[in-house]
Amino acid sequence: MQKKIGFPRRWGVAVLAAALLCSCGQFGQVEQGIAVDFDPAARVVTLILDSNASGGSPQYDVLPPVQVRLPEDPRQMGPVPVTGRLLGLDPDAGSLTIFDPRTGQIMTIPGRIVERTGNIYPDDARVSRGTLPALDPARRTVTLYWSKTREILTIEVPPEYVSLPPETWRSGDEMRYYFKQPGQALRMMNVTRTKVT
Repeated sequence: MQKKIGFPRRWGVAVLAAALLCSCGQFGQVEQGIAVDFDPAARVVTLILDSNASGGSPQYDVLPPVQVRLPEDPRQMGPVPVTGRLLGLDPDAGSLTIFDPRTGQIMTIPGRIVERTGNIYPDDARVSRGTLPALDPARRTVTLYWSKTREILTIEVPPEYVSLPPETWRSGDEMRYYFKQPGQALRMMNVTRTKVT
């Protein structure tokens, strides 16, 4: 004789309630992006969002950038973002992908790696003391830290790019936020500066 397995009635009520909430659009959404600008007075961060919805490696290339207001409850906010315009780097070819606020576009700058040092962690003094990125106009090089490969790289760039501001060569913090109304975060996490133990 086959034994019939039943569930407590309260479980069914809970499942139904969850289904109703979902169907009514009560659940919010989560987005992630790189911080390219931050206005602390207005409490607004500007992000280039991740287009890779499959959950693989982030691809920060969604335009136009979005402006997101920080959570009204400060307890729902992680460390404020450090901004930068470096969206991607090819550590083999030396090319850099940046956001250009003058045009509102993403562009790729060709480069040539002239020096690289690996196995560098964020608490290394060469990184933590805040001297990177470093520009050398005479050599037409920029020295920067690329956290994804834990490397300090010195890259030669074409002369017309040497005069770009230092934040061009810095990767902004990755920010993840939960929202129900676009442009207003209910919770925001600084992925870059949150240690997961």
